[in-house]
This record gives sequence, C-alpha cells and structure tokens, in this order.
Amino acid sequence: MTNRFFIRLTLEEDERQVLSPYACLSSQSKGRERTEQPCPLRTCFQHDRDRILHCKSFRRLKHKTQVFLSPEGDHYRTRLTHTLEVSQIARTISRSLRLNEDLTEAISLGHDLGHTPFGHAGERVLDQLLPQGFHHCRQSLRVVDVLEKDGRGLNLTHEVRDGILRHSKGRGPVRMLPGSRGSLEGQAVRLADIIAYVNHDLDDALRAGVVSRDQVPQDLLEVLGQSHSQRINCLIHDCLFASEISATGEIRLSDPLLAAITDLRDWLFQHVYQVASVHDDFAKAERLISELFAYFMSRPEIMPHYGAAPLSDESLETQVADFIAGMSDRYALRLYEELFLPRPWRSLVL
Repeated sequence: MTNRFFIRLTLEEDERQVLSPYACLSSQSKGRERTEQPCPLRTCFQHDRDRILHCKSFRRLKHKTQVFLSPEGDHYRTRLTHTLEVSQIARTISRSLRLNEDLTEAISLGHDLGHTPFGHAGERVLDQLLPQGFHHCRQSLRVVDVLEKDGRGLNLTHEVRDGILRHSKGRGPVRMLPGSRGSLEGQAVRLADIIAYVNHDLDDALRAGVVSRDQVPQDLLEVLGQSHSQRINCLIHDCLFASEISATGEIRLSDPLLAAITDLRDWLFQHVYQVASVHDDFAKAERLISELFAYFMSRPEIMPHYGAAPLSDESLETQVADFIAGMSDRYALRLYEELFLPRPWRSLVL
C-alpha cells in the first residue's frame, strides 16, 4: 500500500478506535456493485456522500415540493431544505450514539432523490399509471443505481443503498419490525425524516396561515414542546435515551413520544395535507402529471428534445416515468404550458 492512501487508512483507523462496536465501519463495507479503486483521501462513505451531493438529481431538489406547491415565499421548505434538515438531525443522533456519521449523512442526502415533482401527488399518479407501481424509495435507489451519470449510476456502497431504500414510512408505523431494520445509521435517518417533516411541515402551515396555533392540539405540544426548536430538541434527546445500541438494536423513541409524534403526523394529514386550500392544488398537479405521462407515451421520440435521456432497454412506461419523476415543479409547469396551453398568435407583418 503506497503512502498516498495514508489519509484514508488513518480515517478508517479512527473509526475503529472511536465508534461504537455496532456502528458500520467504512473499512468493513460490503462494497460496491462495480469494484473500483478506493479514494486515497476519503472513506467509502465519505466518497458516496460527495457523489450524491454533486449529482444533478440532488440539485433539482431545490425546486421540488415539500408541502406547498411551488411556494412563492422565501422561507417555506422545499425537498432540498427538508433533506438538509434530515441530515442535521440524523447526524446529531449518530454522533451522539457513536455511529458512523459519514454513512448517516450519505443516506440522508440521498434518501429523497427519487421524489417526483409536486411531492406525493406526483408519486400517487405514477403509482397508478405504472404496471409495477411507483414509490419514491425505489426510485431514489434507481436514481443512484442507474439514472445518474447517463445510465452508469453512482455505484454507491451497499450500506448507503440499503439505507436509502428503507427510509420511508408514509402513514405506516414509525417503528420497524426486527429483521427489517437495516443498519443503525439507516434507522437514524428514518427516524430523523419523521422528526424533520412533522415539525417543519407544522412550522410552514402556521407561517402560511393554513392552521392557527390555537388549532394545534395542546396536549401534543405539552409533550413535544411549544416551539419548533423545543420539539426538535425534545425528540432528539428522547431518541438518544430510548434507543438500543446492539447487534440487533433499534434507533427509536420512547412510547409516549412515539405516540405523540404519530398523533401529530395524523393531525397534519387531516388539517394540512388534505385541507382544501392545499389539496386542490395537488389535485391539479395530479392531472398535470397524468397528461404529461399520456403525451410522452404517445410521442416518446420527442422526449430527448426536452432533456430526457431514456434507457432503451427499459419499457416505455418506465422511460416516461423516469423522465417525469426527475422533473422539478417549475420545469413540469413550464413544460405543461408549452405543450398544452395555446399562445396568442402574432402577425409577422407590422
């Protein structure tokens, strides 16, 4: 081994000395699908983090919906700011529990790369239209495995890919069954995801006037905290004391805090996500996605003209879904306007 690998080897040795015996060590990674020369300066998980951070799909997250469709205000969350908040929370948990912070950060940054424009509204449409269904977790993995770098993918490590695939909960149980939990670092991201979105979605809903503070269940605020920062701190602290760090361990909340955040999530579905002023725009977005899908299914040959790079060995439905899922909100809106809305005719003779 030449001296130029000394920096990475030192970092790997630091992990062995400092991290928990149950953390994922970069030196013990299960590796990549395609073998490649390791970076002399970065561990494999640091390398994965950088590949995700610099990929095109990550940059497009800044113009993808979190809760409010194409918000005009500067202070509303987007899918990108959500990702950064998840990363911060998950890294705090991992650092405090002596887990691998680099692996946690890589999973966090990649966990939502497969989200469609207009958030879960776009996801619902593609799930209905594709014979094999559609889920943003699987699409996020597809992005890093196949779609990035003109079909070559990012060739990430097994541990990062596994964490990306397992992160989502939807309206399902927050806790995972034993045997399906994956790494502790991946579990930290999964829990950080709900901590982040429940709290920042409430914050955005209050800012937008969709709900008032008086409407938020006071019993939940008494348990979780009255302010955004208090709730984040409360949940992180509870996680650190409730989690079990072992070979079959679990990153979790205590039962009272788990019940409170689940109830707050359910309240948000009823009073924010499905309220008419929010839901009506997403119904329009669903029609937009449906019409774009039908248009490109009938005219697939023009997709490259609009920036698509279809993979020829995939079904047409998958090619169109990949193209649409990769769009930002504003690109989908502009494209719909160009394809379907008439423009005033202008005479060339003045």
